[in-house]
Amino acid sequence: MSAIWYWVRHGPTHEKTFVGHRDVPADLSDTAALARLSAYLPRDAVVVSSDLLRSVTTADAITDGRVRLPHAPELREFDFGLWDGLTFDAIAARDPELSRAYWETPGDIAPPHGESWNMAAARIAPFVDHMNREYSGQRVIAVAHIGVILTQIARAADLDPVQAIMQSIDNLSVTRIDYGVGADPINHCP
Repeated sequence: MSAIWYWVRHGPTHEKTFVGHRDVPADLSDTAALARLSAYLPRDAVVVSSDLLRSVTTADAITDGRVRLPHAPELREFDFGLWDGLTFDAIAARDPELSRAYWETPGDIAPPHGESWNMAAARIAPFVDHMNREYSGQRVIAVAHIGVILTQIARAADLDPVQAIMQSIDNLSVTRIDYGVGADPINHCP
């Protein structure tokens, strides 16, 4: 069970609030950056994305003749529940102890009516495992969200959630993860 994944974070949304399952568009006006990204990615890869608009449109912009797979709801960003649409300061004022625990001891801590790190990771992993079996020996471009990519970095590098959250994943960046194919499985490319 091995595939080489190119995890692409969707285009910027310019939101200043938490954005989880809320469906907001990406700003894809930097066509030169999208062209460079598409040129960098392997031509023989299949392309899959989250079913949220910001990932769908980013994936569509870089598919460029590659095989496009159906959107995958399993690749949605974390569900921030009642925090979705709020600023960090508003969340800290509303739920000071819970918000602090969410960032300092992620794992089982979840926002009100939302999803914990462990819940999101458990949602994402079976889809990735299925794709690794289905596309074993092939390349997969997955356009998704920062939280999704961080869960896969944690999984591949055997990091705990705190260590994974410290990773920087910029919009339109690529994180390559080689599942099951040997040493040093992760490579970040802004």
